[in-house]
Amino acid sequence: MKKIKVACIFGGCSSEYNISLLSAGAVLENINQEKYDIFMIGITKDGNFYLYKGNIDKIENDTWFNQKDCQKITFSSNRDDHGIIIINTQEIIKIDIAMPILHGQNGEDGRLQGLLELAEIPYTGCGMVSSGLCMNKYLSHELVRNNNILTPQNYLFNKNISIENIKKEIKNLTYPIFVKPLRAGSSFGITKVSNINKLNEAIKLSFTFDDYIIIEEGIDGFEVGCAILGNDNFVVGEVDEIELQNAYFDYEEKYHSKTSKIILPARLNKDVREEIKKTGIQIYKILGCHGFARVDMFYTKDQKIVFNEVNTIPGFTSHSRFPSMLKNVGYNFKEIIDELICLGLKDKR
Repeated sequence: MKKIKVACIFGGCSSEYNISLLSAGAVLENINQEKYDIFMIGITKDGNFYLYKGNIDKIENDTWFNQKDCQKITFSSNRDDHGIIIINTQEIIKIDIAMPILHGQNGEDGRLQGLLELAEIPYTGCGMVSSGLCMNKYLSHELVRNNNILTPQNYLFNKNISIENIKKEIKNLTYPIFVKPLRAGSSFGITKVSNINKLNEAIKLSFTFDDYIIIEEGIDGFEVGCAILGNDNFVVGEVDEIELQNAYFDYEEKYHSKTSKIILPARLNKDVREEIKKTGIQIYKILGCHGFARVDMFYTKDQKIVFNEVNTIPGFTSHSRFPSMLKNVGYNFKEIIDELICLGLKDKR
């Protein structure tokens, strides 16, 4: 049987570049190379695209970018080409499907997805519009709230507003509050602010990651996650729970688990977990998600489900939350990769 040509794209011009390398390494180590013809496409921190032909471990330790293993490429916008062009030789390599394994801006926010749609190359995961919506914390909350699902109260600000005016706008919020960049992931630039004296510093930090920030109320509860796989018919993983010892689930806790624990399944009764799954699917549909995503919510002390965010390309190592939740309902890592590629080939953008 003819192999399916898969372009696995990693790296990226993003603060989450290093996380992408870890996810890509795990996918490349587990993808069925008897079934797929793999083309590794690395994007540098400067945003340049290269066809990489070296070892996977060089991706994971960030030594992949070198003259020996790389050829500069671009995606052809001519739909007849249906693939990539090697710059120095003008050789065209046709691609059956692309698999973006990137996190954060310029990879998870719809820009890369738009490029692939322009080239008419199928790809795994959410489409351009859905990816952009889910990355935008304010718009995604507005859409979900308008569909009668609870969200935290929040305010949107751009970098031209004074800190004094921000303080006036949010005076009805009760501390602690959260200050977040509008479009960043992995908790970069997020601060849990316990009192007004610490607000200035938190605002300045968030504005180093984005020209827009949101400030939202803290939710009295704990975070739960819901892994969803599918376009129309959905496989939903078991609900997990984040147990925190520190202020919130920041970058160090997400990737090094110094004091936090992921509890799977969540310590909630089956009926509550099913309600969380049902709400997760509703949010997935509202935001137009396809392929896969992890929907994060809060479960409050008064037993309410509150939307937090959607990760359209969640962490994807073999021990990450998304594959772990699906493993709990019978899907191993290789099967998840196969299903993602199958869904991407079937999807009509």
